Amino acid sequence: MAASNPTVFLLTVNGQIEGANFPEYDNLYCKYCFVYGHDWAPTSGLEEGITQITCKGSQSSHKLIWNFPLETTFKSTNPSGWPQLVVSVYGPDVFGNDVVRGYGATHIPFTPGQHTKTIPMFVPEPTWRLQKFTSWVLGRRPEYTDPKAVAQGEGREVTRVRSQGFVNVSFHIMTKDMKKLGYDTGPSSPANTPSVTSGWSTEDQ
Repeated sequence: MAASNPTVFLLTVNGQIEGANFPEYDNLYCKYCFVYGHDWAPTSGLEEGITQITCKGSQSSHKLIWNFPLETTFKSTNPSGWPQLVVSVYGPDVFGNDVVRGYGATHIPFTPGQHTKTIPMFVPEPTWRLQKFTSWVLGRRPEYTDPKAVAQGEGREVTRVRSQGFVNVSFHIMTKDMKKLGYDTGPSSPANTPSVTSGWSTEDQ
């Protein structure tokens, strides 16, 4: 017999990293990972991954297309520390070295249904001109030792960055047992009422 009073709720994240827009660069790939609070835990799927290398096509407005799938399920007891998706884009410089072309992060959508997000990207910048010249010559651009730092506020205020490019991500969000635990993510629609057997909510908001 199923428990009538659940102690956790579930969040299922499906979707894909569709592509990116970096006008100055080509032959790029993307790494992703999820960052979440202490009360959260993954139950299935992948927490991190890396896309294929893609180049700009003449028929796609010079956009970079990955269409890389995302599929992860989390459980938690409260919404604090709601998961974020962190993306890092890399590609070759003039010397053929792989360097970071952009970091970005976005919260997973709170409401069930289909969502599309455009993530603004940025790169750390050297503080001094000599450092900038040296990093260019050696092919070692400033980068974070841990990309997850992008989703955290600590120390970010002292980091000099420059905006550069965008990444497009689509999400399909499902939740289970949030309302039973007292969390309402949006108004219910009679046509999209979750079934009694599954308890999953997939309503479009």
